[in-house]
Amino acid sequence: MTDLTFDGRAFINGERIAARDGQTFDCISPVDGRLLTAVARCGEADIDAAVAAARAAFEDRRWSGMAPAQRKRVMIKFAEQLIAHADELALTETLDMGKPVKYARSVDVNSAANCIRWYGEAVDKVYDEIAPTPSTALALITREPVGVVGVIVPWNYPMIMAAWKIAPALAAGNSVVLKPSEKSPLTALRLAELALAAGIPPGVFNVVPGYGAEAGSPLALHMDVDCIAFTGSTRVGKQIHVMAGQSNLKRAWTELGGKSPNIVFADCPNLDKAVEAAVGSIFFNQGESCNAPSRLFVEASIKEAFLEKALKLVPQYQPGNPLEKSTVMGAIVDRTQLDTVLRYIESGRQEGAKLLAGGAVVEPVKGGLYVQPTVFDGVTNQMTIAREEIFGPVLSVLSFTDAADVVKQANSNIYGLQAAVWTRDINKAHGVARALRAGTVHVNSYDEDDITVPFGGFKQSGVGRDKSLHAFDKYTETKTTWIRIDSPV
Repeated sequence: MTDLTFDGRAFINGERIAARDGQTFDCISPVDGRLLTAVARCGEADIDAAVAAARAAFEDRRWSGMAPAQRKRVMIKFAEQLIAHADELALTETLDMGKPVKYARSVDVNSAANCIRWYGEAVDKVYDEIAPTPSTALALITREPVGVVGVIVPWNYPMIMAAWKIAPALAAGNSVVLKPSEKSPLTALRLAELALAAGIPPGVFNVVPGYGAEAGSPLALHMDVDCIAFTGSTRVGKQIHVMAGQSNLKRAWTELGGKSPNIVFADCPNLDKAVEAAVGSIFFNQGESCNAPSRLFVEASIKEAFLEKALKLVPQYQPGNPLEKSTVMGAIVDRTQLDTVLRYIESGRQEGAKLLAGGAVVEPVKGGLYVQPTVFDGVTNQMTIAREEIFGPVLSVLSFTDAADVVKQANSNIYGLQAAVWTRDINKAHGVARALRAGTVHVNSYDEDDITVPFGGFKQSGVGRDKSLHAFDKYTETKTTWIRIDSPV
């Protein structure tokens, strides 16, 4: 299937169409530098058309007016479409953004399908409320779809990030306009076709590719978009909130960057497991994960033993051809991101961190974009590589001497997305977990996950939560209907 052909046109009102001005941009594979296709370079006129289609679909209630049980059936069919086209979607994801195909198939496709199915199954099981009012009144508290939802997703998990947002938004009865990253737009466009095939009516789910300034900004500023959901960098997330306020005060939900602390105490119950989690989680998806445990805090008394074990595992994560099933780390998404990762590696060297492994560009596939798994020791919290999100396979190792010390170091950061604590002491585990300012704290594990639990951050890691029933809060309005009762009894 490596000879797949791709349609890069936008998907608006149930049809594939070119950008209104005919412009395109090249979609280049980081695997080997091949041209995959030309993609519609959409702009404000295309956003206007997509929003108009979404608004018309919402107002005539072709989707929002369906009974929840009927929407459920369509959403489940949508999930089934993903599974039926799993090999195609996985290969597309790999060629588009560089991740190993085995993970694109086993993680990305399956997770996206599970998310869509879960929200479909949930929507007819979420009940409204009746308030405990006096007998002279009946107060109904109901959820209603917010209307037109704009969604902007990043390039690192294109299908999963899209599913986390479109699934609850669609299940709740909204219409959606999705702007995928220009770095990895292809699976989002295919999802729209599969949604239509599953029975989601034209106009309900639209996909408009393009650059952030040309397509993303008009979507966030649009006066007829009721809600904007964004995953990406903190810098852009701040701009999204400003645009929401500058326009119609639309609801803005942002899941942003992270610099997650992974804390290993000397009484860790299983040092080998902690090492495997630390190494595997930072190098998974080439380190291109907002929740990657990029700051590893190891208690000083065990740091030498920990690093000895960790460095023995690093060679397993050398980059390889993402199309081979044995590969566990693939290509960096594009040249710009590769250069960013290399600049951070150089800054680590310049600021005095000790390079223990990696740090160099390699080329397991001619023409591709690959960098070795990289480990720095002797890192301090003041160094750039410990403060800023790198979004690459770079691990910074820091040490600590006691719980109060490490909590202070871990919280000394603008981000608060995820964290972990490794200890056999239940009191220490609870105490440190409570003290860490993060949306998710793992104990004796890292990055274990389920659709039933919320995902999101504290501080500058964003607002709102993806996943779980809590996600419905983002895409629904809560309405009170107060009925006066003049009882004849």
